[in-house]
Amino acid sequence: MNVIKTRVAIIGAGTAGLAAWRAARAHRQEVVLIEGGAYGTTCARVGCMPSKLLIAAADCAHQLERAPTFGIHPGQVQIRGREVMARVRGERDRFVGLVNASVESIPVELRLRGRARLVDAHSLMVDDHTRIEADALVIATGSRPSFPADWRRLGDRLVVSDEVFEWQQLPGSVAVFGPGVIGLELGQALHRLGVKTWMFGMGGQVGPLTDPEVMGYAAGCLRKAFFLDADARIGRMERQGQGVEIDFLDAEGVNQRIRVDYVLAATGRRPNVDGLGLERLGMALDDRGVPLADPYTLQTSLPHIFVAGDASNQLPLLHEANDQGRIAGDNAGRFPEVRAGLRHSRLSVVFTDPQLAMVGADYRELERRYGGCDCFAIGRASFEDQGRSRVMLRHQGLLRVYGEQGSGLFLGAEMMAPEAEHLAHLLAWAHQSRMTVAQMLAMPFYHPVVEEGLRTALRDLHARLHLGPALGDRCMECGVGD
Repeated sequence: MNVIKTRVAIIGAGTAGLAAWRAARAHRQEVVLIEGGAYGTTCARVGCMPSKLLIAAADCAHQLERAPTFGIHPGQVQIRGREVMARVRGERDRFVGLVNASVESIPVELRLRGRARLVDAHSLMVDDHTRIEADALVIATGSRPSFPADWRRLGDRLVVSDEVFEWQQLPGSVAVFGPGVIGLELGQALHRLGVKTWMFGMGGQVGPLTDPEVMGYAAGCLRKAFFLDADARIGRMERQGQGVEIDFLDAEGVNQRIRVDYVLAATGRRPNVDGLGLERLGMALDDRGVPLADPYTLQTSLPHIFVAGDASNQLPLLHEANDQGRIAGDNAGRFPEVRAGLRHSRLSVVFTDPQLAMVGADYRELERRYGGCDCFAIGRASFEDQGRSRVMLRHQGLLRVYGEQGSGLFLGAEMMAPEAEHLAHLLAWAHQSRMTVAQMLAMPFYHPVVEEGLRTALRDLHARLHLGPALGDRCMECGVGD
């Protein structure tokens, strides 16, 4: 058996693991990277990049569909599913290839292939061929889709989001379970590409939103485009030949039966920490068996073990995984010295149309923090009559921004808006800079742009913070300005 003694061992070669390896190597030469699955990050293989490729195709089809509204008639549109999926897989493979090239630049003696399991707090086995003894460890094992175990009876008619991008052809119909980030993105894209789509959820939750007004608006907007029941009452779901029959009660309480080609389970992801042997270490775990970690150091209850990325109890987003990997690797490399790392302001985007986004503190967090003391105020803006949005025929959306009474500090925002990804970045920069609402309003706003809707919301918030006059008339020089 091969035995390796090293300063740092990193389990997982995804986004967090690669960031940890680079950070740890800035302090130590003896750093090994272990991967038990395919190289290529979740983002590149089955996450953000292939999903955006599918969304880009869907957006193109949607633009052609609504072109006659502008007086432009492109003729009959043909959606060729094989060509759509061929491009998705081809570009996906290119992204994965770039990641693999980065992994392969790591010296081969520092890369190990195989499944890791912990023997004790400082030792682990890689398959049955190598024992590693390390001063510090970083767990960056990623996550996998999860769904109720009894759904396995649907056989190959059940797919998870990871498998969608292997389709050679688009199906005729699909039932999507889980209107979260993945479900909403894939469900709307498939609908726009001509796939008959039903979307079911539980408890009324839509996306990651917590603001009830924004969530209600978003649910109503999406329901106008395709079937969405965010609080579904499902009866029977059975495999029938090369399809699945589903019985459910609709919003009016009427029994409905549909038959779909596939059931797409978008019901969440599970951290890949089971099987590592964490239970034998006496480490503090949450109720899912995931290591609890300090959000600023990524240090677990065992001081020399750090956890990062989707394997942690933090936000499962690529930029978060990169930040966490960097912090965890830096601390593992300099251990026993540990430093708090820079954590960016919360920023999340759902690439539906209109897009959903959240920045800084969300509504639920602020309700908990301030507990009914009227210590924060809310400003709002609708995009239904916003100038640039109407010009583009994309006038759907609602933005709610939050500010602290007394200080005027900008606290956060939730929104559904056209190109919300850009609004969210502006707000995230303002939040991380700890800007006040007054300081934000002193920044330049061009005309006509969608960002003028942000100015409207900030003006409304400024007034509700009792720091300025009430929102007055809109731009009188050119009609609808804000």
